[in-house]
Amino acid sequence: MIQSGVLMHISSLPSRYGIGSLGREAFRFVDFIKDSGMSIWQVLPISPTGCGDSPYQGFSTFAGNPYFIDLDLLHEEGLLTDEELLGAVCDDNKTVDYNKLYNERDALLRKAFSRASMELQTESLAFAANEKWLRDYAQFMARKKHFNNKHWNEWDETDYEADQHELRYQEFVQYMFFKQWSALKQYANDNGVLIMGDMPIYVAMDSADIWANPKDFELDENGRPINVAGVPPDYFSKDGQLWGNPLYDWKHMERNGFLWWRERMRTAAKRYNIVRIDHFIGMVRYYSIPATAKTAKEGVWRRGPGIKLFEAVMNETADLTIIAEDLGIVTQQVKALLKKLQLSGMKVLQFAFGSDKRNPHLPHNIREDTVLYTGTHDNNTVLGWWQSASEYEQANARMYLGQLDDRNICFAMIEEAFASRANIVIIPMQDFLELGSEARMNTPSTVFGNWQWRMEEGQITPALSDRILRLNELYRRKSNDLGQ
Repeated sequence: MIQSGVLMHISSLPSRYGIGSLGREAFRFVDFIKDSGMSIWQVLPISPTGCGDSPYQGFSTFAGNPYFIDLDLLHEEGLLTDEELLGAVCDDNKTVDYNKLYNERDALLRKAFSRASMELQTESLAFAANEKWLRDYAQFMARKKHFNNKHWNEWDETDYEADQHELRYQEFVQYMFFKQWSALKQYANDNGVLIMGDMPIYVAMDSADIWANPKDFELDENGRPINVAGVPPDYFSKDGQLWGNPLYDWKHMERNGFLWWRERMRTAAKRYNIVRIDHFIGMVRYYSIPATAKTAKEGVWRRGPGIKLFEAVMNETADLTIIAEDLGIVTQQVKALLKKLQLSGMKVLQFAFGSDKRNPHLPHNIREDTVLYTGTHDNNTVLGWWQSASEYEQANARMYLGQLDDRNICFAMIEEAFASRANIVIIPMQDFLELGSEARMNTPSTVFGNWQWRMEEGQITPALSDRILRLNELYRRKSNDLGQ
């Protein structure tokens, strides 16, 4: 089965309220995907954003981002007034203003909670009772509010008493998020569109995951990391990337049967049709950096859990397709694990033109069991890449793709991806829109100014949809062409 899809996070959808949501525009985006002959919508992690507004540094790997709850749908349920809805409208909706959301959105959701009917409260309580992770998350967030948003290992819990009202509020917010998420996923699936989630391999230090399960991580007696995650110097950074996430205590996890990971995969299987495991190579070997290090140059490689982890979790994922983000240094052990698990890996077309004909990202070297991207959320857009590429890269690209300039580079790359043997092709929405560096989602090793890009209303047109549909029909990636 060969397919195509689009990468765009929920935050990037158009809306009047400062950030994309799970409402009308999300449903319209599903329509666009279907009408264009595509069948996959890939999103970034949907968890509540923490440090640097990154979806990869969330307060919980299980929870949903409250900012994505659609306000119009809350209004339709009688939970927000006309005046409150009008007050939430943003004058500038070209980028996400996380500071404004942080200061205003919680108060609005608390008003909605105060008006919840008895039926809605009962539904919320029933949801919380069936979601084990939600008990920990609600407790964590209630404490975070009580302790003025301090990091959890700075809390003095001797003076804390559980606030039942706050716990119910946190549960209500998550219920409303997943109520809307489930409706969107159902609509997508009913229209032949699969939802592809993104699972960061690591979790944030300041998260309910680590607070509730400290023994699963490499922490000292004061709850501080001993070693942290990252990658050595590479394409993105000469000093490497110092992510700062605490590392798993894999020996402890193995002793308890990888309980936390089993719950994580079971939850992912309920929320997504496909999930991409970020930094999959860390399952075989991972880079360990002393928590006191200034750069990632000081790290060492250590052995990961490998097949033992997947033997433990695979029973939780019967209906979930797993994609392995295997970019980086792919050892024979990584290749062997991918083969044993029969997982597809990734290639990125932007990486294809920096060396010779043996480059593994060149289409003629790509196998069927591959998910091919023009670029990921960590790359520049195709146009931005092209405008900053070296003469050597541009010359190689012209030789491979034909005569190129700023006017045709995006769709030349897109068509090359569609024509490849890769079973799945994923194109960032910015590349379909032929946007430059101003639309880049994330620059690795930087903290501020990321995760802000938003699509403007009206940028999706029938002409664009028809153009993508023609590519899907030409290269037989349209689902109808395959008898699906």
